[in-house]
Amino acid sequence: MGTRILTVEDDERIRTAVRLALEDEGWNVTEADNGEDALKAFARQPADVVLIDIMLPGMDGFEVCRAIRHDSDVPIVMVTARDDTHDVVAGLEAGADDYLTKPFAPKELSARIRALLRRTRSTDLSSQKLQFGDLEVIPDEGVVRLAGAEVHLTKTEFRLLVELASNPGRVFSREVLLERVWGYGYFGDGRLVDVHVRRLRTKIEADPAHPAHVVTVRGLGYKLQT
Repeated sequence: MGTRILTVEDDERIRTAVRLALEDEGWNVTEADNGEDALKAFARQPADVVLIDIMLPGMDGFEVCRAIRHDSDVPIVMVTARDDTHDVVAGLEAGADDYLTKPFAPKELSARIRALLRRTRSTDLSSQKLQFGDLEVIPDEGVVRLAGAEVHLTKTEFRLLVELASNPGRVFSREVLLERVWGYGYFGDGRLVDVHVRRLRTKIEADPAHPAHVVTVRGLGYKLQT
């Protein structure tokens, strides 16, 4: 069936331009101009990647993202008309994997999608069980347990944890994590890393404000505490 992209955008001109750019890459595109129709389209035929504009009539992009994320780990890219930290962080907190600021070049959009697809389909995860106190990570099974209870992570959160857990004690800069987890570096944004670390901590730390596992090394990045 090929790669399917669901794009949710109420501006017909932008929606058409995005569809043409994606179809030029050989991808199958489903369009929706509002959140309700987007959820119906996704329920009928799940996509491989979803692009969601934040400013939508009725149900906004954040609500659409949360609704899709509730039932699916599909890669989600939020699209915003301004590079506003609040919008970016709110989109990532809603469960998005990445974001794009309008106007964006078709090549940048395609590069982001290809990177998301590469990491989603990657199978080079370790088969070793990793144990850190009450935290257990089994990469090739996609399993994380905290004090024996299974923890649900998004694909991005899981890959981030595996990257840190596979090299315990090593400090990873935001740039390195962008390259290894998201699959790109120079056009990435460190806020992607910071927000996903914060979300990860809410799921694997007894006290996210004082993390015992994923810790910050000031001025350098993050590491998994051994």
